[in-house]
Amino acid sequence: MDTSREVLGFVQRFHEISSTRDTADSLIKDLLVYTESVENSLRNENISLKLQLQDQSLDYEDAVRSRRELQQHVQLLEAQRAERLLNSSNHHPKVGSSPIQRAPGSYDTHKSPLQNVNLNNYVVVLIDGDGLLFQDNFVRQGVLGGKLAAYALRSAILEQCGPHAKDVEVIAKVYVNLAGLCRAMRRDGAIENESDLKDFSLGFTQAKASFDFIDVGHGKERADNKIKEMTKWHLRNFNCKQVILGISHDAGYAPFLDEMFHDDEIRRTVTVLEGFPTVRELVSTNVNILNLNDRVFRSEKLVDRGWMDRSSTELPKPIGTGAPAPTPTPPLLSPAAIETKPPLLTTITSEITSISSRISTTSSPPVSTPATSALSTPTPVSAVPTTYAKAMKKSDPVPPAPVVVLPIQPKPPAPRTAVAVAQAQAAAAPKLPAWNPGPRGLDPPLQVSQAALDNIKKRKDHNKLCNNHYLRGPCSKGDSCHFEHKYKPTKEEQVAIAFLTRLNPCSEGQECHVEDCIYGHHCPSVQNGYCTHPYCKFVQEDHPPGTKFKYKSHDKSSSDRDRER
Repeated sequence: MDTSREVLGFVQRFHEISSTRDTADSLIKDLLVYTESVENSLRNENISLKLQLQDQSLDYEDAVRSRRELQQHVQLLEAQRAERLLNSSNHHPKVGSSPIQRAPGSYDTHKSPLQNVNLNNYVVVLIDGDGLLFQDNFVRQGVLGGKLAAYALRSAILEQCGPHAKDVEVIAKVYVNLAGLCRAMRRDGAIENESDLKDFSLGFTQAKASFDFIDVGHGKERADNKIKEMTKWHLRNFNCKQVILGISHDAGYAPFLDEMFHDDEIRRTVTVLEGFPTVRELVSTNVNILNLNDRVFRSEKLVDRGWMDRSSTELPKPIGTGAPAPTPTPPLLSPAAIETKPPLLTTITSEITSISSRISTTSSPPVSTPATSALSTPTPVSAVPTTYAKAMKKSDPVPPAPVVVLPIQPKPPAPRTAVAVAQAQAAAAPKLPAWNPGPRGLDPPLQVSQAALDNIKKRKDHNKLCNNHYLRGPCSKGDSCHFEHKYKPTKEEQVAIAFLTRLNPCSEGQECHVEDCIYGHHCPSVQNGYCTHPYCKFVQEDHPPGTKFKYKSHDKSSSDRDRER
């Protein structure tokens, strides 16, 4: 019995050992399978990394090769560009001398863009149309004349380009105060109707796509600034071979040219187009000058022919002499002749004045002398006449003074009443304003109560009255306005508000077309030839000629005001 138990114990122990061995074998088998799987995965990843490395190596080699080729190409193009710039600088046109140069040949799409950069050459013509005037025969033809003038100008410019004219385009810009020039040319007799010049401008613009006749309106600096800025822009353009400026009449461009001519290259590229003889300030800059008066432009300045007609009637002879009065000289269209209506002048000779000072006035009624012709009143002539261009930049013209006709008396005068006749004629002449600031004229006078004015001035900060609310109706700003709206001023205080508001210049000046404008269009503080306001905001041109200023606050001119707008 004991033997059987021992045998069963051995069998049981054998089974236990067999089970443990099977577990170990299974573990080893699993380890081998896992190891093989990891090895295969790493092997595949290694192969993939090798392929990627090969591709990256190829890309790197290609990038290096391409970069080197590009560097060589850039160096070659820079050398070609430097050579072309050198050749171009040696062939810039001097109008009237050497022609415009450019690389021959047609545009080739297989060439580099830098090789075709010289194929759009052009010459730009910038004209100050208030001073450089086209010939009358062009302007009188209206639209057709404008086109003919454009063709004539383009043809004349291309003739200066020599054999390269077919490869050069002409760009022309005319800057002008159209309304002012229309009136001035009509006064000169160059045109009969102001519409002729307007039609001419349309024809000039329609003639070529690169030609424009531009109305810049009133203002001295408007055309000047455009011409100067456009000149600078075109001079920076490689394809611009010549800049031709129609500014021969205006010495104000001399500092601008001097500043640019520090560069000899620019000096060779700029030419002045001459209408009126070039002023000496421009000549002194040694700028190239081209004269086309024989084909396109007029050389005479505009004058007021209507004034000449009014002055053609013989003036009365001085008493006691047989010499006729001298015929006045026709004025040029100067700022004084254009801006203001000239005062009426009664011509009394120095001898009449001396006799009247010695003879007492009689109580008998004066008897007029017979007149054989109407007496005209000439417009005063400035001592140093200026050009129309300067006048147009300063202000627009206004109609001249009317001709005063004295009645013809049938009864012959007694010799002793000659002085009385002259005095009666002077007294009968209608009074005209001594000064007119411009097209809008003088603001209506205001009778201001000093007490009401003081009451309005006492208000400060948010307590100030709103000018727009009390002078032009309800304030458009509503609650956002910081000034007083609820106060009910008296009539005297309303006048005081209007007076104080007029101390602020209108931004449009004499060009203002707002009928109920509440701002001032000339200085209202002038008394007895003096501007009495210590902080006057008006420029010098807004005061009567000869005004003296008690305070140094009038440094601004109208051109400064135009730039601030």
